[in-house]
Amino acid sequence: MAEKSKSVLLPVVAAAVFAGLGRMVLQKIIADRKARGSNVAGPLDEKTRAWISEVVRTPRK
Repeated sequence: MAEKSKSVLLPVVAAAVFAGLGRMVLQKIIADRKARGSNVAGPLDEKTRAWISEVVRTPRK
């Protein structure tokens, strides 16, 4: 009797997909840590804080 040949394609594709997803997750985590570590916006002075608060609280017409 001839045995069924097992396809190697599906496990290889599955491994590639999981590896790709894992790499994307790691890149996202690293990018988030770098973004959190760098203070791109900079510190806000009191005048700027008051202006932002006023703009956010004022209802739009």
